[in-house]
Amino acid sequence: MANRHRGEIEAVLDGRPHTLVLTLGGLAELEAAFGAEDLAALAARFSEGRFAARDLVRVIGAGLRGAGTAVSDAEVAAMRAEGGAAGFAAIVAALLSATFGGGDG
Repeated sequence: MANRHRGEIEAVLDGRPHTLVLTLGGLAELEAAFGAEDLAALAARFSEGRFAARDLVRVIGAGLRGAGTAVSDAEVAAMRAEGGAAGFAAIVAALLSATFGGGDG
């Protein structure tokens, strides 16, 4: 079960529940992927709320890996979520909220 106090969320991907968490390593991975100089720049980029599909893949992949699931971004890209693209966007929104303290969901 996911623990929001540790920044974890639970998401259903390919019909199975998964825990996601953005660890410090995952955040560093995202800083590099998005060309952000620091966490403040990364958070500012995310606060714009505009994401390409590849951005969703990167964030979800980093979250899965942070929770211990060995998965590549290519494998994440092949996954399915309820609600399609909107479902993936909701997962990313929940994960970023848990990570950057945006409330309970």
